[in-house]
Amino acid sequence: MLADEPERQSRTGAGLGDRIQRFFLRPFFLSITIGIPFCIFKLILGVVVVRELAVPVLALAGWGIILWAGTDLLMNLGRAILDLLHRESPFEYCTIAQLGRLFGLPAVFLALDTLLAFLIICGMLWSGWIARLTLLESWLWYAATSLNLVSLSVVILYTEILRAR
Repeated sequence: MLADEPERQSRTGAGLGDRIQRFFLRPFFLSITIGIPFCIFKLILGVVVVRELAVPVLALAGWGIILWAGTDLLMNLGRAILDLLHRESPFEYCTIAQLGRLFGLPAVFLALDTLLAFLIICGMLWSGWIARLTLLESWLWYAATSLNLVSLSVVILYTEILRAR
């Protein structure tokens, strides 16, 4: 790379795309826009299961989901904070991916966690439980959905703009 390359890139706008793409891949961005919203979906499901299902075994399952969501939330917050401090994380984004680390497949298990989050969303919608959310739960659900979908759309839009150049 030439000595004046960074200056040339900043004048022409070249390199800006690389910085934006790197931002989209940072643990901070991924945790805030994907991980934490998924934790909110899990947490709300757990709360609704505890509230709506009187069967003790199912209520216990609800508390298990709440524990799972809380642990994942702490892991995502930890990843985001460590990224802001420019430190590597010794743990994954979620408990399922952490389990995947034992098998050398954290990304595969992270994809499984993503599938489970989408199934939770579908389950809440199709079961009708979405209509039983409290005002606070609804606001959290809307915020998580909006953040997740808008950020995904921005990343796709940016990727397509780069591809069209």
